[in-house]
Amino acid sequence: MKDLIPKHNKLILFDGVCNLCDSAVQYVVKKDTEHVFLFAALQSEAGQKVIKAHHIDRTKIDSILLYTPNKKLAYKSTAALNIASKLGFPVNLMVVFFIVPPFIRNWVYDYIAKNRYKWYGKKEACLIPTPELKSKFLD
Repeated sequence: MKDLIPKHNKLILFDGVCNLCDSAVQYVVKKDTEHVFLFAALQSEAGQKVIKAHHIDRTKIDSILLYTPNKKLAYKSTAALNIASKLGFPVNLMVVFFIVPPFIRNWVYDYIAKNRYKWYGKKEACLIPTPELKSKFLD
């Protein structure tokens, strides 16, 4: 897995059937002007490799993970804030929420994640990237 991700990149693992997650990925793709992020659905082969390698319980973490080649893994609100930190002004200002204790940030994150299908809907299949975006997605 490590060999698939260049040292300067980070891999965002997302719920490939979630409309909210899909919108967030589309936003990150657009705002990632330094081409830091690569993407893979949690349901993909690449996503499953990371999940198995890190013994992740999908019943507790099922919406976003941020994986770096040095095998660091961030999840939930920490992953979201680390992603935001790389997206430029004004989104990068969200890092101020790192002062909020993780148990509070993750409670808010979990509430949104728990209701995401009800509020935003669910797809029948994972996102299929356009040919010009294919290089940003792993399978």
